[in-house]
Amino acid sequence: MSNETSPGPAPADSDDSGLRRSLTNRHMQMIAIGGAIGTGLFVASGATVAQAGPGGAIVAYAAVGLMVLLLMQSLGEMTAHMPVAGSFQTYATRFVSPSFGFAMGWNYWFNWAITVAAELVAAGIIMAYWLPDVPSWIWAGVFLALLTALNAMSARAFGEGEFWLSTIKVITVIVFLIAGVAMIVGIIGGHSGGLANWTQGDAPFHGGALAVVSVFMVAGFSFQGTELVGVAAGEARNPRRDVPRAIRTVFWRIMLFYIGAIAVVGTLVAYNDPRLLRNGTEDVSYSPFTLVFDRAGIAAAAAVMNAVILTAVLSAGNSGLYASTRMLHSMALQGQAPAWFGYVNRHGVPVRALGATALVGAAGFLTAVVGQDTAYTWLLNVSALSGFMVWLGIAVCHFRFRRAYVAQGNNPDDLPYRAPLFPLGPVLAFVMCALVILGQNYEAVFNGELWTVLSSYIGLPVFFMVWLVHRMTRGTAMVPLEQADVSGVRVEPQQD
Repeated sequence: MSNETSPGPAPADSDDSGLRRSLTNRHMQMIAIGGAIGTGLFVASGATVAQAGPGGAIVAYAAVGLMVLLLMQSLGEMTAHMPVAGSFQTYATRFVSPSFGFAMGWNYWFNWAITVAAELVAAGIIMAYWLPDVPSWIWAGVFLALLTALNAMSARAFGEGEFWLSTIKVITVIVFLIAGVAMIVGIIGGHSGGLANWTQGDAPFHGGALAVVSVFMVAGFSFQGTELVGVAAGEARNPRRDVPRAIRTVFWRIMLFYIGAIAVVGTLVAYNDPRLLRNGTEDVSYSPFTLVFDRAGIAAAAAVMNAVILTAVLSAGNSGLYASTRMLHSMALQGQAPAWFGYVNRHGVPVRALGATALVGAAGFLTAVVGQDTAYTWLLNVSALSGFMVWLGIAVCHFRFRRAYVAQGNNPDDLPYRAPLFPLGPVLAFVMCALVILGQNYEAVFNGELWTVLSSYIGLPVFFMVWLVHRMTRGTAMVPLEQADVSGVRVEPQQD
């Protein structure tokens, strides 16, 4: 493998992170898909239909899907040009300011480290379906050890694990859609009710505009993880080809899965069915997928979906451990984290960053299972908005990158991938994402529930505090467009 400059400016940065480019196109495709398909689709989608009706849920997911498409196009343009594991943290440092990059990086690391803990807790709850007498913390520890070992082997081992876990999820959704359509037209499952559930009560738009807005939040959380393709690009064999391909094709598959699944659920299950409101991990028997599979006559539907949801949880934990490890490693190389975390072993794995992240995940799930639910809840609340802050940052970085690229005399046509809707795309995505963040818990704001408001929005002041403290202590300022480092990294393509 060799690196050379991309068209345009000469590179000021070679790809010398020590990581190995071993992720193939199929890995990148499934990492992108797997990041967005999880419990948000398998479990929580039923609650969105109950909250806003089938029509309202589809409108909300389509709107958030548009926002995510615009953000992924922005990320794709920067990532294909500069495929580094630090991704948006590196872009924020170069195109906005070092302090903004510092806040973005630590925010993202903490978000995924805590998410790993949350997924481990969920895995323990799921295992209780089959083995209720085994304490959940034991399963959490076992799964943490397995995921850590998988990530410690190599980036390719992570990619293979994520490929097969995501494949299970994709097959499940496809079978669900086929079975659902067959039931709607009356081929299986007995008598079809047609589209009656779309006109029952005040369907298809139950609860009005505010209900649709509330589903925006759920949809936003469901789509979080799509940005993982940017982090994985730092170890992709052919990022110039594979990143744009993932952006162009995977998004539409995800939208088909979400919109199709919600349409099937809304058609086969009435929005006022109380079972749809059961959207906790422990409520697998009430998952909309379980309800539909059971009605289709698929034996042991709950057990099958429980196994699928377990793979979704482990997939999220696997991806979270990978993403947070690479982010910590990248920050160490840039002087924004202790240099000790920059070490990479002979397999190209930043094992010290991996170990630190695994320890934080272990501390998180132990905090939850030994009875400190309040502390754990606050940890989750702090990280809850982190993904949205990253999305906002991606829009800002892209806007600044393109302006800096042109200001320095470069032609955007030379970029490996060009976001088609610039500058409207990042601006519209920024506004939509800001609205999602502000509407995070609008009911508590309207009702004057100050403690609930604080717990819901605590992630915002924490992010800005980290940004401000770094800026005050380091004296950093916004990077002028003419001085922003827009040099790229061109990786010589390798065979998959």
